[in-house]
Amino acid sequence: MILKWFGVGIALFVLGFAAVRIFSHHSPTVDILGSYFPAWMVCILSGLTLTLIAHWIIQLRNLKSYIAPAPLIYSCLMIIFTFATWILFYQN
Repeated sequence: MILKWFGVGIALFVLGFAAVRIFSHHSPTVDILGSYFPAWMVCILSGLTLTLIAHWIIQLRNLKSYIAPAPLIYSCLMIIFTFATWILFYQN
């Protein structure tokens, strides 16, 4: 059952990634005082979503004992995922 949902999740992720990648050539970002609006909000939300998925995988695989300072690890993961989203989709 979990493998079925995992496969569906991967398929949706690939589909979403392809759709965003195709349509990102004309991204609707507007430079407002040096901040690319709404691209930074999309990056933060995707960073949060990917961090929650990573947390879910860590819970599922019982890897909590390997993560010593959890708040530091999860905040760094969110920063990494946020910047990776910016680099993947919004670099010019």
